[in-house]
Parts: sequence; C-alpha cells; structure tokens
Amino acid sequence: MPQRRARPVDKDQPARPPRPANHTPRRSVWRRALPPVQPPGPQPPGADAPPDRQETAEVASVVEAALYRDGVRVSSPATLADTYRELREQPAGMAWIGLARPTDGELHSLAAEFDLHPLAVEDAMEAHQRPKLERYGDTLFVVLRAARYLDAPEEVEFGELHVFVGPDFVITVRHGAAPDLSAVRRRMEESPELLKLGPEAVLYAILDAVVDGYAPVVAGVQNDIDEIETEVFRGDPEVSRRIYELSREMVEFQRATRPLVGMLHGLMAGFAKYGTDEELQRYLRDVADHVTHTSERVDTFRQALTEILTVNATLVTQQQNTEMRALAEAGFEQNEEIKKISSWAAILFAPTLVGTIYGMNFVHMPELDWSFGYPFAIGLMGVVCVSLYVIFKRRDWL
Repeated sequence: MPQRRARPVDKDQPARPPRPANHTPRRSVWRRALPPVQPPGPQPPGADAPPDRQETAEVASVVEAALYRDGVRVSSPATLADTYRELREQPAGMAWIGLARPTDGELHSLAAEFDLHPLAVEDAMEAHQRPKLERYGDTLFVVLRAARYLDAPEEVEFGELHVFVGPDFVITVRHGAAPDLSAVRRRMEESPELLKLGPEAVLYAILDAVVDGYAPVVAGVQNDIDEIETEVFRGDPEVSRRIYELSREMVEFQRATRPLVGMLHGLMAGFAKYGTDEELQRYLRDVADHVTHTSERVDTFRQALTEILTVNATLVTQQQNTEMRALAEAGFEQNEEIKKISSWAAILFAPTLVGTIYGMNFVHMPELDWSFGYPFAIGLMGVVCVSLYVIFKRRDWL
C-alpha cells in the first residue's frame, strides 16, 4: 500500500471571505466565514440526508464518500473500494467518508486501508465513549457528543460522533441522529478556499458544528428551567419528576461539554508543533470560547436545578405541615364536639335512670306509698343533672 503523503499547504492563499453584513452574532467565526446554507435541492441517491430521515429509514452505512482536490469535489465514489482506488490515483487529493452506524467489516476495511489504530477502531465499534482526543502517529481520533433539543417531548437527545483525521482523509462515524454533517459538508464545498486547508479544516468545521448545535439545547433548557420555577411555586405535583429528569440530562450534557474544553486546549497546544494554519488557529480559539461558555452555562443549570429541587422540597414540606395542622385542628374540633355530645348524653341519662327505677311497678317499694315520693324522685333527677353539668363545665366539656 503506498504511503500517505500530506498535501502541502499554500501559505500564499487568499484570506477567508469577508463576513456578511447581516451575520448573526451568536454564530461562531467559522460559521460566519462560510456562506449561508441554501435550501437543499434534489440530491443524488448517495448524498447525505437529514438526520431525522436517516433515523427513520434503513440506509446504507456509507452515507457519502467524496474526493476533493484543491477544495473542490472531483468525484463521489459509490463504495469504499472505489474510494480507496481513486484516492490512490490522486495522491494530492483528500477523501471525506461519512458513515452512520457502520458494520465491523466496514471499519476493519477502513483500518486496513488507512492504517487506523486498533484501539481507535474498537472504540468506534463499541460507541458509548466519553469525549476525547487521541493521536496515533499521523492520525487523530476524536470522539464528540452532539446534542439536540426535541421540542415536542421537551427532552435533550444525545448522539455520538467519531472522527478519524489523517494526512489525506477524514472519516466520520456517527452513532445517532445528531449532528447533521450534510450541512457541514455543504458549507465547506461552498467555500473551497477553506476546504483547501485540508483535513484539519474539516475537523474544525465538525467541531464548530457540534458546538454550535449546543446553543439551541441551552436555550431549550433555559426555557424548561423557567417553566419549572413557575410550576414549583404553583404547587404542581409532577414538577419533582421533571426536575429529576432534567437534572439527569444536564449530567449527560456536562459530560459532553466539559471534556471538550481540555480537548480544544490540547489542539491549540500543538499549533506550533504540527504547523497549523493561522486562520484555523483563529477558528479553533473561537470554538474553544464557545465551548467554555456552554460548559459554564451547563454548570449554572445544574446548580440552579439543585437549588430549585431544594426549594421544591421545602415548599412540599410546608404544604404537608399546613395540611397536617389543618387535620389536627379538625380533629381537635371533632373531639370538642364529641365531649359536648357525651356530656349532654350523660346528663340526660341520669333522669332516665331514676325514672326507670321507679317505673318497674314492684309492689314492695317504700317510696311508692310515701307522700313525698314523687317530689323526691324529681328532686333527685334535678340534683344529679345539675351536679353533672357543673362537673362537665369545670372540665370545659360544655
């Protein structure tokens, strides 16, 4: 297999095109240097499709493969074998191969052709890797965690992207719907002066696309947190579950963004050693600023959710205390009513007891023949009732 040679970089190349006057401030320098995206027209069968369409339809692992020379696409091979052959025929060219959930056989084929390190290939097969950057000789292996915000379920969906960057090739292995690399490829092809900078320019464009994709996620999460704050003080019983789910998503988001800060600083540390173009250095520093800002926002979100969860627990406890106090007061009032009822029942029971005794109609009852028998019975009833009333009154039962 012929040895890969790095394409020489023309130091006298023209500077990047001026920024458009109506550029959006939130976009990075890299995005502003590229032409705006045009509405996609009819695409050939092998072209990159939007991620949603790729997820819903069964597509081939090789989404798109193309060869470039001097920043211009010269061919679009249909298979990996054709890509290998045409790249050998154009030593000054660059291959950009995009794959989505490739098979082990395809990755082994790429490893054999481009001399990819077995450890990097194993990581690309298994997926579920943390964001990292590894250098194996002349090849860079980069793992990125892309994210996108789903409006309907109000959730954050994460995807994984593995990138192999060599002297004359870029291989992207995507696990998940995000990011939309077709937009990155289209932007780069519409700006040949940037694509001429080689595989490093493609890597930085992919990094920028992944990082810029975090902005809608940050905006969506900020909106969710505002809604959660309203629900917390409104007493929504389902808010605790929503806080927990969003906190888990922020943990994943933090795992995706925090390692990028160190990765980009590592790339910047190798500028002088690997002769990185000055224009690319500016782009990478801008991407690093965006990553740092996003990472800080994610840290703020996690802290805010923790505080909201604490406030929600406090409000729930206060509400429970209020309900328990109301139940206790209701129980106390019920006990008071029971005391009154019991007291009056005891008072009324006393004359009933005396009346039933003298109403038994026995012959030998001394009081029946006594002239004061009736007043005595009535007086006894009155004395017992008054005594019971006084006793219950002193005990605050009446």
